[in-house]
Amino acid sequence: MEPPTALIEAAQTVRANAYAPYSVYSVGAAVLGADGQVYIGCNVENVSFGLCMCAERVAIGQMVSSGCRRIVEVAVSTRDGGTPCGMCRQTLAEFTDEPERVRVWLVNDAGIRESYSLAELIPNTFRTDIGSEK
Repeated sequence: MEPPTALIEAAQTVRANAYAPYSVYSVGAAVLGADGQVYIGCNVENVSFGLCMCAERVAIGQMVSSGCRRIVEVAVSTRDGGTPCGMCRQTLAEFTDEPERVRVWLVNDAGIRESYSLAELIPNTFRTDIGSEK
């Protein structure tokens, strides 16, 4: 599978905007929505650590506020190719019914890229029928 160059570049570019004075771990994320648009986000830290926002969730927030509700592919840029945290994995899973089809691309500072399906990253995602039509 060929890496999505534009999606990865968007994650790398937005990473430069991260506000990470406490962890000094900048993250950029780009989400390809089912509408064909790329939504970006970077991490935004706060001295009250519970108020920090991860890049992936910022990108999902941008996608949702633009009216899109489904993800197709994700790219995450960090210095060491780190994977999304558990909270972000669950948030990404919220916006697909087929986590096995959503690729999550990771890129580090050396440009090394690897990918996983979202199902590999969160094999037993939490699901509920609360709020679904019956």
